[in-house]
Amino acid sequence: MPSTIVHLAIGGLLGAALLGDEFDRRSVLVIFAFTALPDVDVFAEPIFAGAHRSLGHTFLLPAVLFAFLIWDTRRGAASVLRGRFGVRGVKLAWVGTFCLLGAGILPDLLVGGVNALYPLHDRFYTVDGRLLYSTDRGWVQTLVDLSPSEPKQTRTTKNFEFRTVLDAAPTQGTAETPDEKRVERIFPVALTGFRFGIVLLSAVVVPVRLAGNRFTGLFEE
Repeated sequence: MPSTIVHLAIGGLLGAALLGDEFDRRSVLVIFAFTALPDVDVFAEPIFAGAHRSLGHTFLLPAVLFAFLIWDTRRGAASVLRGRFGVRGVKLAWVGTFCLLGAGILPDLLVGGVNALYPLHDRFYTVDGRLLYSTDRGWVQTLVDLSPSEPKQTRTTKNFEFRTVLDAAPTQGTAETPDEKRVERIFPVALTGFRFGIVLLSAVVVPVRLAGNRFTGLFEE
């Protein structure tokens, strides 16, 4: 599954693209906070099995935030955000909430799945498959399975939970000897080459955007 580092990398790219001149060190920290917020639900795992990808990964969270932003920004001069943080704060709140959804939740929906409507509906959903055009078969899509071949057990918080950094499991590294039991906790960075590429891309784009005119000035006479 995508690590928090991968989520932050995607959030950094979205922030760099959407914030324009407002993209600076403070805004990056805010974007990172919004993006990492869904993964905080991992700390509820010891008291609530299945909390990860449920409590913080529900679509209801960004829905509530977007609803508040729509209500608040329509209040004009009475806007809480505009009165406290100015226009910059309003823009940052919108982009941050979008990053929470687009960088914090959606990547997990595509890899492993999320409990998208929790707590209103306890079920994990995954969008995983292919979309292609074949000269022989025409359009082919497996993203949405409209005719499943055989029923599958519905994944809920009662029968399913993701492995997290809090879980110790038998090691996947050096083989254990008969007299020892080797376990490990995994702190993922990038578990596929594609995700590592996203991290590298963000590691270049974000600093360059932060450098701003100092970087572009290198190409000017």
